[in-house]
Amino acid sequence: MKIYIFVLKFLFMAELRFSALREVFKREPVRFQAPSRIVSEYFGTDVFDLHKMEHYLSKEAYRVVKRAIEEGKSLTRQEAEQVAIGLKAWALERGATHFTHWFHPLTDGTAEKHDGFLEVGDRGHVVENFSGEVLVQSEPDASSFPSGGIRNTFEARGYTAWDVSSPVFIVGTTLCIPTIFVSFTGEALDYKAPLLKALSELDRAAVDVCQYFDKNVTKVFATLGIEQEYFLIDEALYYARPDIVLAERTLMGHQSSKDQQLADHYFSSIPERVMWFIKDFECEAHKLGIPVKTRHNEVAPNQFECAPEYEEVNLAVDHNQLLMDIMKRVARKHKFRVLFHEKPFAGINGSGKHNNWSMATNTGVNLLSPGKNPKSNLQFLTFLINVIKAVHDSNGLIRASVMNHSNSYRLGGHEAPPAIISVFLGAYLTNILEEIARKVTDRKMTPALKTELKLGIGKIPEILLDNTDRNRTSPFAFTGNRFEFRAVGSSANCSGPMIVLNAAVAHQLIKFRKEVDLVIRKGRNKDEAIFQVLKKYIRESENVLFEGDNYSKEWHQEAARRGLTNIPSVPETLKYYLSPRSKDVLIGTRIFNEKELEGRVEVEYEKFTKKVQIEARVLGDVAINHIVPTAIRYMTSLLENVKGLKDVFSEPEFERLAGARKEMIITISDHITAVKKMVNEMVEERKKANVIQDSYKKAIAYEKHVKPYINEIRVRIDKLELIVDNEIWPLPKYRELLFTR
Repeated sequence: MKIYIFVLKFLFMAELRFSALREVFKREPVRFQAPSRIVSEYFGTDVFDLHKMEHYLSKEAYRVVKRAIEEGKSLTRQEAEQVAIGLKAWALERGATHFTHWFHPLTDGTAEKHDGFLEVGDRGHVVENFSGEVLVQSEPDASSFPSGGIRNTFEARGYTAWDVSSPVFIVGTTLCIPTIFVSFTGEALDYKAPLLKALSELDRAAVDVCQYFDKNVTKVFATLGIEQEYFLIDEALYYARPDIVLAERTLMGHQSSKDQQLADHYFSSIPERVMWFIKDFECEAHKLGIPVKTRHNEVAPNQFECAPEYEEVNLAVDHNQLLMDIMKRVARKHKFRVLFHEKPFAGINGSGKHNNWSMATNTGVNLLSPGKNPKSNLQFLTFLINVIKAVHDSNGLIRASVMNHSNSYRLGGHEAPPAIISVFLGAYLTNILEEIARKVTDRKMTPALKTELKLGIGKIPEILLDNTDRNRTSPFAFTGNRFEFRAVGSSANCSGPMIVLNAAVAHQLIKFRKEVDLVIRKGRNKDEAIFQVLKKYIRESENVLFEGDNYSKEWHQEAARRGLTNIPSVPETLKYYLSPRSKDVLIGTRIFNEKELEGRVEVEYEKFTKKVQIEARVLGDVAINHIVPTAIRYMTSLLENVKGLKDVFSEPEFERLAGARKEMIITISDHITAVKKMVNEMVEERKKANVIQDSYKKAIAYEKHVKPYINEIRVRIDKLELIVDNEIWPLPKYRELLFTR
């Protein structure tokens, strides 16, 4: 009976894999029809933007909301009541039946709790009701969201509050109101609240510096364009891979004989079925006001990218989180699954989320774009050099902002920048900075020197893109009129790195203004003071500038000599959030208080530990319940074959024929023994780590003593995959996952 069940089990697992493949080959593209051929005719139809506000709100309510958006001023409850009336009218016309406060908890995703507009009166009379009070504030249960010890489980009260700067939108029949999320005692429990604070600090600091150049500048806002990379696999194959379902990546699987070696997938024609999916999710994004513009095949098989136009950072982050939700939802309709994990497949390129960041003024000037005259060039150089200085001084903090468990598999993997934060400028700008550092003196500049410098920097062309090559190996590269922060992972909420980057730059600009003012008070004129401080910054931050191959061993050695750290350990990197320098940046600019910052680091330690724990559990389960029995079954068939040969052939002939089979049996047996041994050892290490109370020490234990087993077990299983009969191997292989659409 046991043998019968044993055989049935393997027949079922093998059949699951092959039935999934048969399902894929039967797929027909799900056709999609956009509401109109012209995107502009339906763009933003599900967004309560200023144009719709002007139609649905009273003049007074419209003026109040417009002021709140543009000036960052809050609404009174009475003003919110007026807005709620018009908002409800629009939502009901669009078929909305519920509303929700949509927020970004520390889970990296989004959260929402739906409430109906329905309200029952005294006599059972039903009406649709929506007040200003519920528009501006709600009270979700905060106990189950990660807080890093800020809130206990029994302390459940939390508040969401409307972020007026991000427009309200409708998904399906639900009105979604973007909000911040804070605890009962006021600490931020989300990404949005500190992001808004960081952007506000950058605005204030950058405006102060802009006043040196243009008194008309009264507001500076950071801009962001997020390139989103992702993989697609068929849902039948997805469900046949427990590791992808539960851990979001393949924990085993030998490389396909062909994957990305020929680069033939990159920028090639998009497969028909994939194109229908892309058109569908782009349409849904456009209706929600997300300006998705670019689409193309990426380097790895079944890997793709989409990218929007540039937007203000807070809105860009909201739109990216919403876009990932849309892509997941639309993919299910097309019988796909989207993988946002940074490294779902070993041995081929992972996925990033390149953050193209800059700053713009209310006068329409991009502060990282050279102007047409020496005055604006000096402003450009001032902000360029201050950004470089911020990256240099906050090097460890910036690395910590992009480091997590999934991105650690990608960083430094020769498809992503290493865990060394450096800045690429290109030869043209590098030479200009060297010229300034060499010529500007601490003494009073002569008129001839001032003229030479002014004319020299005045030669910077307005568009630098064609004057320098691109460096795809750099984690922080200047690309003409912006910096491309390439180290951000594809699954990340971009708020994390954007909080850090904007806070670091704001902190640096505040410091710059103080230093320049001090030099001016000593008798130097404004230009001399600015040049003097910029020269000092160039010299102090030259170690972070690197123009070469960030993948090379030579750079890793050189970076160490320069004092730039390369820490692949996730917990050790996260600890940089709590360094004195990081606290000066994040707490000194009032973005976090001590409790909030420590709580966030606790959350990151816990997320790392739990993700490694999940991977270890899934791998152990699949290895012992699926892979090892399959290998035993195949080994048993080889043993039966050897026995049959011995019964039929003479001893010399038997030895000649059975030699290779016996070697295979020994090899398989060795792998089986090793897998079972390592799984048992991994379980014991998990048990030891689980009793550790300190979250940092627990994360370190998981990284040093549990995580290594995941790769070692995988190596053995991948070797078994090459030996065991394809007909009984229980999991879809890489060639099937990556080359079946």
